[in-house]
Amino acid sequence: MPGSVRILFLGDVIGRPGRQAMRRFLPELTARHAPTFVVVNAENAAGGSGLTEDIGRDLLAEADVLTSGNHIWDKKEALAYMDREPRLLRPANYPPGNPGRGYGVFVDRGGRKVGVLNLQGRVFMEPLDCPFRAADEALEKIRLETPIVVVDFHAEATSEKQAMGWHLDGRVSAVIGTHTHVPTADERILPRGTAYLTDAGMAGGNSTVIGIRKEQALARFLTAVPQRFEPGRNGLVLSALFLEVDAETGRALDVRREHLVEESHGD
Repeated sequence: MPGSVRILFLGDVIGRPGRQAMRRFLPELTARHAPTFVVVNAENAAGGSGLTEDIGRDLLAEADVLTSGNHIWDKKEALAYMDREPRLLRPANYPPGNPGRGYGVFVDRGGRKVGVLNLQGRVFMEPLDCPFRAADEALEKIRLETPIVVVDFHAEATSEKQAMGWHLDGRVSAVIGTHTHVPTADERILPRGTAYLTDAGMAGGNSTVIGIRKEQALARFLTAVPQRFEPGRNGLVLSALFLEVDAETGRALDVRREHLVEESHGD
């Protein structure tokens, strides 16, 4: 099928403020880019940590696929939900036997197949199976169905994310980092046609510390005493990445970073 696939990828949605940011800004992004496929990282969408089935269903009214990361396990009801909902992914390199799936092939609004692969890094994170080899294994299956593949690499270290970009250049349409909640300004198309961004950022409260109420984060740093973290609610921010991908080759044609803010003058 000729033409291009227009993909919108939203960074980590943080609790209720993140869902509010989606409702506030997604219509604007949709009008601007006319996406045919929307991917949202939802691992923190419920109370700032984890996902519930009700919230997952609400997000899937706007998104085609939900990706995740290390916090997808924080709400126990998500475990059964992952087995029932093929549009909810968890990192593919968790050990065998865990619920859910790490990748899938879906259909965009133009009837074209889009593969989505979710991976998690190991540097400064849990000692999981190798994400690079997990990517290789998954791509052997995904590329039998489609050359269009978007990778959500949920990782802490910039070096590990960049290495994954080079490892997959020419074999996937995009490698997009998540997890830090801070958008980076290094979007580009690598030499063999893979779009790359170190971190897509987040959707959530703007006057916060990576989406968490700033007074709680400050108390943790100032006292070294564990704190109960809650999503910050003042102001809204949504960071996203738009991709245009050639439907026949899977090569990225265009990549544009978005960062939308609604300021608040409250605390």
